[in-house]
Amino acid sequence: MNLIQSPALPLLENDVLRTFVAISDTGSFTAAAEQVFRTPSAVSMQIKKLEEQLSVALFRRDARSVSLTPHGEMLLSYAKRMLALNNEAVSRFLMPDMNGVVRLGAPDDIGELILPGILMHLSKTWPHLAIEVTIDNSVPLRKAVDENRLDVTLFNFLDGIAANPALRVMTEKLVWVGKKHGQAHLKTPLPVSVWNEGCIWRKRALEELTNRGTKFRIAYFCAHHMGQMAAIRADIAIAPLARFLIQDDMVELTEQDGLPDLGTYDVGLAQRDGASAPVKAVADYVRCVLGSRSFVNSFMAA
Repeated sequence: MNLIQSPALPLLENDVLRTFVAISDTGSFTAAAEQVFRTPSAVSMQIKKLEEQLSVALFRRDARSVSLTPHGEMLLSYAKRMLALNNEAVSRFLMPDMNGVVRLGAPDDIGELILPGILMHLSKTWPHLAIEVTIDNSVPLRKAVDENRLDVTLFNFLDGIAANPALRVMTEKLVWVGKKHGQAHLKTPLPVSVWNEGCIWRKRALEELTNRGTKFRIAYFCAHHMGQMAAIRADIAIAPLARFLIQDDMVELTEQDGLPDLGTYDVGLAQRDGASAPVKAVADYVRCVLGSRSFVNSFMAA
């Protein structure tokens, strides 16, 4: 039997993908060149070759900045996963007996829905590695890494505040959420459920309501997103939440419901200085998961 062989597809080189991710993270060919220890001209040649391989433009370039095209956004997810998988595969041979403790931090929204899948994978990959988890708000988590009380942490931030853009691993929509068929969003003043004053979601939500001139009152306080969901389900308030937290008995409320758009927020990953090989391996994998929407969705569905 004769088999029809399809033409061989080009192989993407990890060095080129690493350069591509560096440009995406820094927004600059020059800064990326310093990060990957190449000249700017060498970096430009790498990206030109990559774009020719894929027959698409990956970056929009102007005099001041560099940004990803839609094709670039698509490749970024694959590139981060491929680099993380390479690191994981190599580490299984070069660091097969990784052990010790890695201290990992996360905000409670990520901690409940995404962290279980991450921990399961880490346990299977490095069974002798212990993960010590801390769930807290973003500001104290960042501080704990700076003070070497945590090895690596995820944290939420707005508009580049308290984070280098290179630390960003995920962007998510921040939305108003109410009970499905609920009445809370129709009340005046508007009853709102929020976190404590250090919460970036609270800051954005109350600023937008104030700017719009909407009369509101703080009807419910809780430092955890499960408490916010309880207030929503009781229909005593609406709350600003990450879109991925919306459950079947809830509904996203928009400008058509008289509420201001809340835009997006970012999730960053911070790693302590002088991190050990196990810490770097865990950080790489977490960065991979949060950088891939399909990975996030699969973990939430598990």
